[in-house]
Formats: sequence, structure tokens, C-alpha cells
Amino acid sequence: MELTALTNQLKQELIPLKQRFEESEKPENRRDKQFFLFVKEETTPFFDMVKEWEEKALQFVKNKEATVHPQQIASTSDNLQILLLNSYYIDTPKTRYMEMYQSILYVLDQLLADINRIETSPE
Repeated sequence: MELTALTNQLKQELIPLKQRFEESEKPENRRDKQFFLFVKEETTPFFDMVKEWEEKALQFVKNKEATVHPQQIASTSDNLQILLLNSYYIDTPKTRYMEMYQSILYVLDQLLADINRIETSPE
């Protein structure tokens, strides 16, 4: 999948994660094996997508004149993974969750703007 499509898909995947965080209760037992297996099954495709996105995004920002820096890509990848788990385990304050959510959206939007600017600019 190309970087633009991956970035847009990640943005779309954030919406249900935020809803899950806001509407779900904390798990009764965080060490419950059934819950762990459920979370693992649900989140594995997202983790794979984040890994693919990070690789492609790092390659893009290293080879282009992008305003997003490689460290921002790495941090956003980490934040996406943390946000994903926090959406299921609900073990972070809402303010922190929302700050991370906004930070991720900002970097994803900046990356999309860079892609658009670089791909549409005359060489």
C-alpha cells in the first residue's frame, strides 16, 4: 500500500479507537488471558499497519524535503502503538490520551501535506 493510503487509513482507524476509549470500561482483570488474546487478535493488523507506515514514512522523509523529521515519524509510530493499547486497557488519563491522539493526527496531517506538496510541485 502506498504511503498516502496508509496514512489516511491510520487516520480512519484512530476514530474507532478513540470511541472505544471514551465508551468502554476498564477491563475487570488486566491479566485475564481471554482478554489478552482478544486484544492481541484485534490489534495485530493495526500493529502491522503501523510498522509498514513507519518504514515507508521514514523512507519518504529521509529522501525528500519534508517538514516532518524522522524522529517525529518514530515517535508517532510509538504513540500509535501506545494509543492502541490504551484504547483497550483504558489505563491512562483522558487528557493524556487526547494529547497523544492530537499529536498523532498533527504528524499524519503534516506528512500528508508534505506528500501532496512534493508530489504536485514542479521539479
